[in-house]
This record gives sequence, C-alpha cells and structure tokens, in this order.
Amino acid sequence: MKIIFVLPDMPGGGTERVVALLANEYVKRGYQTAILLFAGNQTAYPLDPKVEVHVAGQASGGSFLVRLKRIYHMRKFYKENKGCYIFAFSVMGAVFSVFSAFGIPHRMLVSERNDPTKFPQWKIRNWAYRKAEKLVLQTPDMKECFPENLQKKVVVIPNPVADGMPEPFKGERKKRVVSVARLQPQKNHKLLLKAFAEFVKEYSEYELHLFGIGELEEELRRQAKQLQIEDRVMFRGFSANVKEEIRDSAMFVLSSDYEGISNSMIEALAMGVPVIATDCPAGGSKTYIQNGVNGILTPVGDVKALSTAMKRVAEDPNLSEQLSSNGVKIKENYKLKKIADRFLEEAGIIQ
Repeated sequence: MKIIFVLPDMPGGGTERVVALLANEYVKRGYQTAILLFAGNQTAYPLDPKVEVHVAGQASGGSFLVRLKRIYHMRKFYKENKGCYIFAFSVMGAVFSVFSAFGIPHRMLVSERNDPTKFPQWKIRNWAYRKAEKLVLQTPDMKECFPENLQKKVVVIPNPVADGMPEPFKGERKKRVVSVARLQPQKNHKLLLKAFAEFVKEYSEYELHLFGIGELEEELRRQAKQLQIEDRVMFRGFSANVKEEIRDSAMFVLSSDYEGISNSMIEALAMGVPVIATDCPAGGSKTYIQNGVNGILTPVGDVKALSTAMKRVAEDPNLSEQLSSNGVKIKENYKLKKIADRFLEEAGIIQ
C-alpha cells in the first residue's frame, strides 16, 4: 500500500509546503509515500530521502499531445502501485488521476486548496471530485461553494503547523513589516503597498519586506516608485529560511483578495509575529484569527483599514505583545500529527 500525493509541481507555495510536511510525516511512520508531479520537476521544500518523487510530465502549454503523454505516464505509475491511496492536492491532479487510474484498484481523496469560486472550469472539476471518496476542504465556508451531492463527501481539515517552529522572539522587534506570498494578483500586494505608503508617512523608520517571487514583481517595483516608497520596500525573493528571517519582525501582513489558508500566516502566528490579515474568502484567515485577540482582520481591499491596523500595532506595544502571546497558542490545535492523522482517517488507512 502506497500513499501518492498528486500535484502539478512543487515550487515554493502553500499547497506544496503542506504536501512536503505530510509526506515527510508519513514516511517517518513507515508508510510508503510518493509524490507524483505531472507538470514539472521542482521540489522547493526539503523532503525525506524515503519520499519517492515521480515526474510524469512537464507543463503542457495547451498541447493535447503532452497531456496524453502525461496520462500515459501517470497510468503506468498507478499500475505499478495497484491498491494505492491517491491524495490529489490540485484540481487538475484529480482530473488527470480519474482518467489515468481508470480500472486500476485505488482509493482517491481530493483536497481543494483555494477559493472554489475562482476556478473557471468548475464542471470538469465537480465531475472529477464526484469520483473521489472524500473531498477535503480547508474551511467550513468552502462547503457552500459545491452542489449538494458533493457536500455529502466533504470533510474539513485545516492546515497543520509544522513541528520545530522557531521560538517566539524576545526583545525589541525590528521596525519591519513583512509579507510572504507569491507575487501574483490574488495576493493583492498593490493594496499592501498603498497601505504601507500611508503608514510610513507617520512611521518613516519602518521597512516593508516582500518575500516571494512571481509575475508581478516588476509592476510592483514600479508602483513602489510611483508611491515614492521604493527606498523602504525590499523585494526579498524566495527564501528557504524565511521563518528565521521574519521571526523578529514588528508585524506580518496578509493582503489577499482570496485564499484557501495561508501557510505563511499560520507560521507567523505560531512564531508570535503580530499578524494582520484580510478577512478574505474562503474563510481561511478567520479560521485561525480571533479579531483583536491573536491577530487583526481587515476588510478585503480596504487601504485605510489595513493602514490603520498597521498603525495600531506599531504604536501600541501592549497590543503587539498580546497578539504575539495569543498567536502562538494555535500550535496546540493544529499540530502536524493531528492533521496527518485526520487525512489517514478520512482515507480509511487508520481508524
């Protein structure tokens, strides 16, 4: 019996981070575990040497022939692992697995990792999801996005907090606002830059550090220059050691228009970095944050509200300490072992 995680590729990102955590946890427990990549060969996060990585294809670029070859190689891998448990952590991973594993003994669980309303090809997605035994969602709000026949398959499993998180920083925090997210429209860094431009008028000693890569970097650099804050905004790119780099920061900001659950937000909370996040669909931020207690929630797209929240944290050391000390408590509720067990239970591997 083998557990096979299926996703397009594993560059830096939240879904990829969760897959790496779960795969490493399962091989430690003695389960045969593989990661099947069907549109690339990157593995940005550390993997236990016992985790098998199998590449079944590259990005198709819309090519029908490339997709057929992908299905052929995926099917060959599934034949070699009859009776496997497929954990599809992407919509197209589920779609291609339905085709490639047809007639081969297996059990499939699919996990939706983003706001379901943002996926345009919802008909083929729902068709593939109906073939799975369970549909794992990250938040209760996501359930209402699916038809009734799929809601019956739904289980809600939030993201885990990784073991071995750095201890909360003690001392005077650096005057630095940090964000850890891909530089793409969903994350709405434009909102963050506008809010920071307002914030820094009163708190000119602060810097904004953006960790992440993406297609919007040059556009965001131009925006920072237009806002006359280019000397206060640092584009840090991808960092494999980002947790250590942000743990002593004054605050972490998530400015997304929509999310599944932000892993970087979870990690910031668990390290005691004061967190400000947009209360975006599909409910990931409010799953972990109790507004004003262990973090601050702001409306999506609201520059003034985000800037005001940043000012509150900067000017009130007591609030900053409260958010920090309460934030770390999420580690108990979302331990990796608990979340890993939930996936195994829903797949029928353990009782």
